[in-house]
Amino acid sequence: MKEKTLVKICGLRRPADAQAVNRVLPDFAGLILSPGFRRSIGLEQAVRLRGLLDPRIRTVGVYVDADPEEIIKAAASGAVNLIQLHGKEDDEYIERIILRTSLPVIKAFRVSGKSDLEQAAKCSAQWILLDSGTGTGKSFDWELLASFLEEHGSAGKAKSPESLRYRGDSRPAGENLFPGNHPWLLAGGLSPENVAAAVMRFCPTAVDVSSKVETDGWKDPEKIRAFTEAVRRK
Repeated sequence: MKEKTLVKICGLRRPADAQAVNRVLPDFAGLILSPGFRRSIGLEQAVRLRGLLDPRIRTVGVYVDADPEEIIKAAASGAVNLIQLHGKEDDEYIERIILRTSLPVIKAFRVSGKSDLEQAAKCSAQWILLDSGTGTGKSFDWELLASFLEEHGSAGKAKSPESLRYRGDSRPAGENLFPGNHPWLLAGGLSPENVAAAVMRFCPTAVDVSSKVETDGWKDPEKIRAFTEAVRRK
């Protein structure tokens, strides 16, 4: 029996967003802490939102090529429970963040070819995320992903799930692992309408959504509910 697929709602900005996710209790809530993006917020607002969120929801601080000291400061504030890196951060950078914060790191990969998937499988971060870009709301080539999983005999399954744990997490690992035994998030173009099919096909550890649960650029409580329910019905 496969582990359930977890849910991450990314790009929270307002108290109303925290209220919306509290109603459905996704597993993760993403906070964009690098400046220059439409959904960017400052650390003070992140601390405020962390206080409004249900404690069962783990917050993910999202960064793009940030000064490591900014990430370390956010970790010390208690605003974030995991760190997500969306830039050109290498293994040395990742290891430094893990060492200095003691928090799990998610490394995002923009998938445009097989080499990107190969790099993801070798990454030193505890988690990986596969996306088409940084908040583009578009899917990458899922056929490429399907071929890669089939080639590695994975199809979302670990070779020895009973003996593994999510690295950097306390929960037992199930079958929802990427080659290299990474728990992983599937992102890019997921919506309440297509996420169930993605979960059925790829068995990701988690799915990540932002723009497709918005209306007029703001988080929509009904779309958040529909997305979360679509995942959990599978």
